[in-house]
Amino acid sequence: MKFFVDTADIQEIRELAAVGVLDGVTTNPSHVARTGRPIHDVIAEICQAVEGPVSAEVTATNFDEMIAKGERLAGIAANVAIKVPSTWDGFKACRTLSQHGRKVNVTLCFSANQALLAAKTGATYISPFIGRLDDIGLDGMEVIREVRTIYDNDKSFKTEILASSIRTPLHVKRAAMAGADIATVPQAVLRNLARHPLTDKGLEAFLADWNKTGQRIL
Repeated sequence: MKFFVDTADIQEIRELAAVGVLDGVTTNPSHVARTGRPIHDVIAEICQAVEGPVSAEVTATNFDEMIAKGERLAGIAANVAIKVPSTWDGFKACRTLSQHGRKVNVTLCFSANQALLAAKTGATYISPFIGRLDDIGLDGMEVIREVRTIYDNDKSFKTEILASSIRTPLHVKRAAMAGADIATVPQAVLRNLARHPLTDKGLEAFLADWNKTGQRIL
């Protein structure tokens, strides 16, 4: 499973990219607003920092504006993926942008039916929001499983499942087991994947024993 980081913080992105675990970035209007900078500058800088896709979201609800803003965002860099919502106009825009050779990430997906429409209209990525479904008492991971089954049943679909609204390392593991192609995660969650108390305990014991020997490797 590939890892995207869900942020517009360029420093976080550069640090994670340096480790070699980052396959792409997803942003949204809220992330960009928190930077206090123009969206075109933010997206351009992120696209220079990573080789993988960088999702930039249109701030529009109707088809014509989605196309105009989507094309403007796509013009920033070759690795921009345009985010459109899981609405009727969004699916129509997805179809048009995909036909123009653009990468499209259909976002705010909460059902398998929405994911089916996204694949039919040529989406590069579909973003089911796991955490927000859990918040209202539903099983967000079940949507991942349903979408995986639907996509596997039709080999003509090329859309990748991008598990989103991930809150915990457990979400990441369950998404991978359910068949998600990608997980987009906050920086803190991505870093927490490397942590385990037994690893810390074992490392502490090894170092304590080594220090007793009085030896040095260098």
